[in-house]
Amino acid sequence: MTVFFTSDSHFNDHRVIFMYGRPFDSTGPMDEAMVARWNETVGPDDTVWHLGDFAVRLTERRVDDLLMRLNGRKHLITGNNDGPAVLKSAGWETVSAYAEITVDGTHLVLCHYAFRTWNGMHRKSINLHGHSHGRLAPMLRQFDVGVDVWNLAPVTLPQLLASRPARRAPAKKGAVQLPLP
Repeated sequence: MTVFFTSDSHFNDHRVIFMYGRPFDSTGPMDEAMVARWNETVGPDDTVWHLGDFAVRLTERRVDDLLMRLNGRKHLITGNNDGPAVLKSAGWETVSAYAEITVDGTHLVLCHYAFRTWNGMHRKSINLHGHSHGRLAPMLRQFDVGVDVWNLAPVTLPQLLASRPARRAPAKKGAVQLPLP
């Protein structure tokens, strides 16, 4: 079982096509592309944490149908665009505004919004978020998991960690340079 993260799919939301430059003429092809990318990436026994803004202006029945088409066991961290139909769907294993989990020995703080500080940040805890659609400069150990950053597909923790080179403090003359935690 693999754990994946994603956010800001905005199924059925025509605004994101123009606001974030998604290469689609309408929501139908966009939604189908996201379903295909999700299912190419996520297996039936995998777990997906969706960090908010799943769908807009869909009935509860349509949200349920959409979630049934998507592979994996799904958890929702609520976003500012998740209405009652999304929140009430039976397709979610859990629905909450915030979560702290451990994956592969790494403590993760999950929220739709990026934090300036978070629990355990000075003990190598990582903040995963959405909301910014790749437009927010990340902090150390902070990652935007949104579909606009990850080619419309969910992403794993190892993929996130590999995406950013290790930062090093500037060396002082004559000083030993060690990698930052």
